[in-house]
Amino acid sequence: MTLPVITLPKVELPFDIPVLLHPSVDHFMIALPVVILLLELINLIMKKKAIGGISFFLIFLTIFVSAGAYLTGLVDGKEAYPALGEAAKTALSDHKLLGTYLLLASVVVFFFKFLSAVTGKGVIKFLYLAILILFVAGIFEQGEEGGELVYKYGMNVEQVKTLDDELFDIKEELEELKEELTPKVEKNEPVSTPAVIETPEVKTIPAVIETPEVPAVQQVPEETIPTPVETLRTKIEEEILPVMQETVETLQVEGMPEEMLQPQIATH
Repeated sequence: MTLPVITLPKVELPFDIPVLLHPSVDHFMIALPVVILLLELINLIMKKKAIGGISFFLIFLTIFVSAGAYLTGLVDGKEAYPALGEAAKTALSDHKLLGTYLLLASVVVFFFKFLSAVTGKGVIKFLYLAILILFVAGIFEQGEEGGELVYKYGMNVEQVKTLDDELFDIKEELEELKEELTPKVEKNEPVSTPAVIETPEVKTIPAVIETPEVPAVQQVPEETIPTPVETLRTKIEEEILPVMQETVETLQVEGMPEEMLQPQIATH
């Protein structure tokens, strides 16, 4: 259910409201209406004027606490608004709108309490209790929305804000690196797409390797195969011995002395 948007006139205070005071005021804003409702239910049975007087005073105090919660909420919301996302900003706007209605509702509760005390009519008392119950239900709804702003969206959480700032800085650095690494493409330069060449399927035929027939090796009997010693002996007999014989014969012929001619001696 969406409530109609209403705006209260802006009030200039002679002092500055500190940031993060809103959660402390909210605790009283939630506790007071619950205590008032319990006192009124007890007073239906006991019917004591003292209980009615305490309830009247607490309702009067609730008006000031509601105003304090509204003003401190404006300060905290203004402080956290720039760091919130779109969903969180929408939730904050709804939270502010409901707080405005609750501030006005506290005045209405006080007015009906005053009428109930003055007239003493049962109808007025019944109407007053109904309005008080609705007021307490609205307070609980407001508390749930406030908790969602803190725990889901991290509103006014210092660590979340610090991490959000660091994440923002990292994103900026990443964008700068992308701009540096991305080549600049001219706007008028046509982009050519590489042609796709279809290659026909090649069927592989297994090669048949013919192995040549190896002729059978004839076995030579061991007796006919000469040994290396016999081969060397045969070679010496055939080649070296004739040469040695010729050399010896030559030396014998050259070594023989020639016949010496003896000189003839003349005789007288």
